[in-house]
Amino acid sequence: MDLVKWQKSSFSGQASNCVNLAAVSSGTVWMRESDDPAVVLATTPAALSGLLAAIRMGCLPATSAREIG
Repeated sequence: MDLVKWQKSSFSGQASNCVNLAAVSSGTVWMRESDDPAVVLATTPAALSGLLAAIRMGCLPATSAREIG
């Protein structure tokens, strides 16, 4: 994973706790949390696009980190 070019959201600014994304040669998109970079999730561009659209439309319930785990 060291050769993967990770990008963080422009909304993160200088914050250290953010989501990083990387497009890899297999056509998938990898996601990781900057606080735990060893854990990487893989998805398709279409699935990520759907998730972002749902977030923008407010279709997902607001959940705090404490509620998640």
